[in-house]
Formats: sequence, C-alpha cells, structure tokens
Amino acid sequence: MENELLPLNQLRKIRIEKLNKLKQLGINPFVSKAVKDYQISQIKNEYEKYENSEMTLSGRLMSLREHGELVFADLEDTTGRIQIYIKHEGLTPHDDELKNIGFDELGLLDIGDFVQVTGIITKTKRGEISIAPGIIKLLTKTIRPLPSQHFGLKDEEERYRQRYVDFILNPDVREMFNKKSKFWNSMRNFLVAEGFLEVETPVLENTAGGADAAPFETHHNALDMDVYLRISMGELWQKRLMVGMFEKTFEIGRQFRNEGMSREHLQDYSQMEFYWAYANYLDSMALVERMYKYVAFETFGKYEFEIGGFTVDLSKKWEHVDYVEAIKKDSGIDITQATEKEMHEYLKQNKIHCSPSDKYPRLVDLLWKQVRKKIAGPAFLVNHPVEVSPLAKRKEESPKFVERYQIILAGSEMGNGYSELNDPIDQAERFEVQQSMRESGDAEAQMHDYDFVRALEYGMPPVTGFGISERLFSFLMDKPIRECVMFPLLKPENPSENE
Repeated sequence: MENELLPLNQLRKIRIEKLNKLKQLGINPFVSKAVKDYQISQIKNEYEKYENSEMTLSGRLMSLREHGELVFADLEDTTGRIQIYIKHEGLTPHDDELKNIGFDELGLLDIGDFVQVTGIITKTKRGEISIAPGIIKLLTKTIRPLPSQHFGLKDEEERYRQRYVDFILNPDVREMFNKKSKFWNSMRNFLVAEGFLEVETPVLENTAGGADAAPFETHHNALDMDVYLRISMGELWQKRLMVGMFEKTFEIGRQFRNEGMSREHLQDYSQMEFYWAYANYLDSMALVERMYKYVAFETFGKYEFEIGGFTVDLSKKWEHVDYVEAIKKDSGIDITQATEKEMHEYLKQNKIHCSPSDKYPRLVDLLWKQVRKKIAGPAFLVNHPVEVSPLAKRKEESPKFVERYQIILAGSEMGNGYSELNDPIDQAERFEVQQSMRESGDAEAQMHDYDFVRALEYGMPPVTGFGISERLFSFLMDKPIRECVMFPLLKPENPSENE
C-alpha cells in the first residue's frame, strides 16, 4: 500500500506507473459507464432485506488495509460508507475479457480510486455490514493522493480553493449543501402553492436598481455599451410585471454587489424576491412568517436555532420593533428631530465609522445598525423613515414613514419587505434625491430609472414585495455565509503553487 510520507511528486509518479501497468493488463483506468444497483445507505439501513443477496455497488475507495490473505477496504458514495471484505479465494482472478482486478492486482489500486464491486452483502464476525466481492472493476484511477483524513485541509483558503477535496473528506459539508437545496426548493414550493408564478428577469441592466448597493460593471460588445450586473432580484422588473397585469410573481437567482466581504456579506449570492398585487405589507408579513416557519422545518426539522450566541425560536410570537423608538432608546437620538451634525457627532464619539459626506439616510442607517446587533428576534422592524426607503409607499396617517418591515434574527437583517410605491410623481422625486446622493459620492445610492417611472405612469395596482438572500440559510446553519457557498470566489493562485 501507498507510503503517505513520500513527497507528492513521488506519489504521483508511483500512481502514474500503476496506471500504465493497468493499461498493459488491458484494464481501462477511465471507463465511461458503471453499474450501481443501490445507494450504500439503502443497503445498510435495510440490511435484513439485502442480506446474502448479490449486489453491485460503485463508489470511491476511502481506505485499504492488508491482513495477509484478507484485504479490507471502505467504499463510499454520496450517501454513506460500507466495508469491502476481500478474501483471496473469493475474488475472481484477473481476466482479459472481464477487465477486472484480481487479488494479485489489488496493489494497483489506491485510496481515492473509483471502483465497481459485485458481491454478497454480509456481516463480518465483528458484526460489520460488508460486501464480499467476487468481482472488482476499476472505474477511475486517481493520480493525486487525497490529504490525510486526520489532517485534511486545515487552511481555510485551501479548503475553499480545493472544495472538491473538502467534500470528499467531510460528508457533513456535503450534507450542508443537500440542506441548502432543500432550503430553496421548500421556499419555491411554498410560494407556488400560494399561487405565485416563478419568473426570470434580466441579469444585465442599463440601470442597476432595486437596492442601495454598488454594482459591478461590464461591457456588452454586441450593443457596444456598458451595463451593470443586477443588485436586486429583478425588483423593478417584477413591478413592471405588476403593471403588465401579473399579480403574483417570484424569482430565485444570483445577484451581485461590488461591496465588502464579511461573515454575512458576499458579492455574488442567491436571493429570492416576490411581488404580490392587491396586498400590502401587513399581508406580506403574515405570509413571510408562515414561509420562514415552513422552510425552517422542511429544511432542518425544527424551529429553534442557536445562532451566534442567540437562541432564536421561530415558532414563538414575532415581536414588532419600532425603528425610531429603538434608536432613541439605544442612543438617546430622536431621528425625527436630530440634525445631521448631531448624528455625525454621536457616531464620531462612539467610534462608529462614517464619511463626512454622509447624509441623513446613511447616518440613520448607521445608528440603527448599532441597535440591531442586540436583538435576538424573530422580530419585525417597522416604521422606517421615508428617507431610508426610496421604493416603499408612505403611510397615509404618517407620511414621513413608510409601510415597510425588516425581519431581525440574531442581530441581523434577515429579509426586507414593504408596500411598494406606485405614485410615479413621488417615485421620480425620490429617485432624484438618490441620484443627487450618488453624484455627491454615495456609490450605494440608487440610480434614476426613467423607464420605471414611465411604467408607473401607466398604473401599478397596490403591490407588496419581499426579498431574502441566502444569508438566512447561513444563519440557520450558524456558519459564515462564505462557508455555505460551494465555490466562493478567490484570488487566482500562482501556477507554481498548484502542486
């Protein structure tokens, strides 16, 4: 068996020599098809049903152990691992027609190789469920040895760069992405059951709209123009659909924001947004609370989670937090009365970074974020000032505030919804304010979308919208969002390091 203490280049050389020997024996080291009767977990979970039956299983060799005339190995597929119990007399010798691996050729196999095993499902004397093979066929010969399962890939960047190896060595990481698939599919199923239509809106836009964020820019060669990667899940496009007589739509897809990275933020991530005509933010809040509970239970089988030191129980009554009152209680600042100068001074005194050019909306948001960190939730944040909500409808009884809510879980914003603004004159004025902020240096302020204002002039019914990103999944997993992305973006490595 392989000596793991040898340098990598020698181990690769040895494996290439084995590959050439296999070819000399007429064994194809990279076949195009395999047989796989069952998943390994099914065999192990229903052993009594399959005991003494002949089965063909396929997977990756994860260990090889010689004991004289016996060889033990572990075969793993995506569902689990089973022992291969190889007896010299039980294994068919190599045959030119079978193209199989006989007992004398077992030394040409290595940990990491993919094999197909046909044999009897049985138990060893120690009670280990095993397959006793009569025929072993090589499916794929590996050239590069796997890292030791004990030491693995300890460096975080190395794990992300070689995520395929991380998946091999850590079944729990694979299982996390099975859960992530359930997460999005359960959300999709919930919305479809509620009568929503799944749609696709443009990823490339002339105007990046629907959120306060810095966009990525690229060039469209065919049209010879610069465009932006979308920063929202088609918010302004889905509202155009409401103008066009669609009543319930949603989209799940990728969006892009050219901003900083943190435990909670990435530049390239998945988001869901829905839009619902003839309903308002209160209707949306009730729907979203039911959706979160449904998705959490379908994905994780529970409602209570430990997240970043908070205990969050989604099944309990969701409290309402008043935006203005929460900031006032925390800082003593009444944002309905305070000047920009007073807010700047408070932030500076409390060592909260802000730019001298920051205006009221950005300053208020910075004050709120200090409050948010202390709220376990689940909670609805309500009564936002109109200045921090350029796309939300004003409250009729309090025009300085909007019909908006955000979901707060474990000190973070975990969803955003509101009654959508459908007054084209009001919308145009708010876009103009945002555009002036952008021209003053605020890269996250929204762009003026003249076509969207034109669409509103044709009339949009009352509409409520809501958006949530994959940050929710990472929080329920209690992991950094980067850990919950299969292949997070990394700087390119030096080719000389790819050894």
